[in-house]
Amino acid sequence: MEKNVKAFGDYLLLEKKYSKNTVQAYVKDLVDFENFIVDQAVWEDLASVEFVAIRNWVVVLVDSGLESKTVNRKMASLKAFYKFLLKSRQIAVNPMLKYKALKVAKNIQIPFSEKELKLVLEEFDEEDGFLAKRDRLIVELFYVTGIRRSELIELKLNSFDLTRDVVKVLGKRNKERLIPLLPKIKDQIKEYLKDRSELGIVGDDYFFVSKKGLKLSESFVYRLINVYFSKVSEKVKKSPHILRHTFATHLLNNGAELNSIKELLGHSSLASTQVYTHSSLAELQKVYKEAHPRNKK
Repeated sequence: MEKNVKAFGDYLLLEKKYSKNTVQAYVKDLVDFENFIVDQAVWEDLASVEFVAIRNWVVVLVDSGLESKTVNRKMASLKAFYKFLLKSRQIAVNPMLKYKALKVAKNIQIPFSEKELKLVLEEFDEEDGFLAKRDRLIVELFYVTGIRRSELIELKLNSFDLTRDVVKVLGKRNKERLIPLLPKIKDQIKEYLKDRSELGIVGDDYFFVSKKGLKLSESFVYRLINVYFSKVSEKVKKSPHILRHTFATHLLNNGAELNSIKELLGHSSLASTQVYTHSSLAELQKVYKEAHPRNKK
């Protein structure tokens, strides 16, 4: 791996405050591209490549069967890298200037219905103890706060302020935001903490833990949501992200302003939030077709 790639990784991690997983993904893309140009035996290093090398790599990636979205993500890594080289004066011309992102078909994700949420919550028996209360609270918290899976896993015991009815969430690039808590969820949090305390879990300040006091993994939380919603929903995607999507869509359907939803989700731009308007439009079209007299036989 070239020295400037390592320097770029350090820059993302230390100055831009990107997560370790994001930095690793960026670096991997660059190493893959580096291996590609080495095989081409035309350019000496990443700093010397011209746009034709990038274009050739795009062709190879597309021919290998990668989706346009994945190719664009790899190009985003290159774009950030060459901006870094330009900023640090290691290159005079950015070879990515001519690149135009591949068109990506819009994939409207279908949120869960209120009925599906109700059916899932009926699956839990509070008499089952700590694990049942934890799992139910995970589902509820996703739905009433719209937080990301990574944000939920990183919640600490001191993230919750039950006197102010808020939870403090550490989002992307270490940006903090406060999300209101409903009275019902506060009661569940207290019950969960009571059971957690009775188990004698010590030495770990993560809010959601296993019975042994260990921090939950992202794969565990994904499986938990997938398993429970598979019992009540036939939707193709059943994940924590769909619950986040459901949170935003249900708020929008019930009259919440897009800017408010943007703040709750922790989006940096309104464009990221506007994706949820598609589902609301779909709901509106469904109601319209079911109710309009001209659509009745």
